Amino acid sequence: MKTMKGPGLFLAQFAGDEAPFNSLDSICGWAASLGYKGVQIPTWDARLFDLKRAAESDAYCDEVQGIVRGHGLEITELSTHLQGQLVAVHPAFDEAFDGFAAPEVRGNPKARQAWAVDQMLLAAKASRCLGLNASVTFSGALAWPFMYPWPQRPAGLVETAFEELGRRWRPILDAYEDAGCDVAYEIHPGEDIHDGATFERFVDAVGGHKRACINYDPSHFLLQQLDYVAFIDLYHERIKAFHAKDAEFNPSGRVGVYGGYESWINRAGRFRSLGDGQVDFGAIFSKLAQYDYDSWAVLEWECALKHPEDGAREGAEFIKAHIIRVTEKAFDDFAAGGTDEAANRRMLGIESLRAAAE
Repeated sequence: MKTMKGPGLFLAQFAGDEAPFNSLDSICGWAASLGYKGVQIPTWDARLFDLKRAAESDAYCDEVQGIVRGHGLEITELSTHLQGQLVAVHPAFDEAFDGFAAPEVRGNPKARQAWAVDQMLLAAKASRCLGLNASVTFSGALAWPFMYPWPQRPAGLVETAFEELGRRWRPILDAYEDAGCDVAYEIHPGEDIHDGATFERFVDAVGGHKRACINYDPSHFLLQQLDYVAFIDLYHERIKAFHAKDAEFNPSGRVGVYGGYESWINRAGRFRSLGDGQVDFGAIFSKLAQYDYDSWAVLEWECALKHPEDGAREGAEFIKAHIIRVTEKAFDDFAAGGTDEAANRRMLGIESLRAAAE
């Protein structure tokens, strides 16, 4: 059995223009001071990371590793959530998602998609250079506007959407195969991959590609009212990354799963700082330990109520307390009587039965 690594911290929600959040060196120092052991780096944030340089320069990757390790940390994964989102965008969301792209490709969906694919390929090279085994991302979405079956979806619509999603992602997955790195999709509302059934559709669409994996985040499952512990039983072989993020679901006579277009603070389902929500992390950490998950537990902090710095400080201790140092022996070894095949046969009555038969 293997022990999970952590705690790690996803830096995206903390990066900013003020110290210590405005450079990789200073934000790593801050994270280390809170007890974190790893950082997940958002590749779109130039204040922290230059993706193109990382893909092209071993020296730059050595520099990044030096900064991170200088604070006693490791890089857990690179994140390409924003770029992955742009691999597939339904026209209804063209303008809303344009801000994720480089300025020169905004307003041009075809150029924006090509840019996004190139970003994903750069991240594969950078991950290889940094010696990383997994990268976390979004899948993008073509079918999401048709998620609710009203008006009735025409026959073949969903199948066509996933066929196209698979066509776009297969070459990217092949590049990650060459890099020896898994693509761990965050299963998330707003993406075509938003639950177990849609993940299965996607894996089928990419021909069962072994690099099509999962960034497990139970908060999104709780808000959908999906059994997030049973999910691990079903898909543990493809879970290669883990966002420890909490949430709560409190339906009322006014709002339920769909939220009524309310702000986050007034929704029935809302994200909470780690430990303040309803997710059963004891069950999750136990289940992941059972299946030998040995990668990182990474805090992704989002909360409608608590200050992020408080959430980060508390989250490090929460993850540390939940990581199970797996045992190297059975708890009842003290009562073991050793191995004696002859005694085993006598205890089972095998020898006496054989003698009687003879």
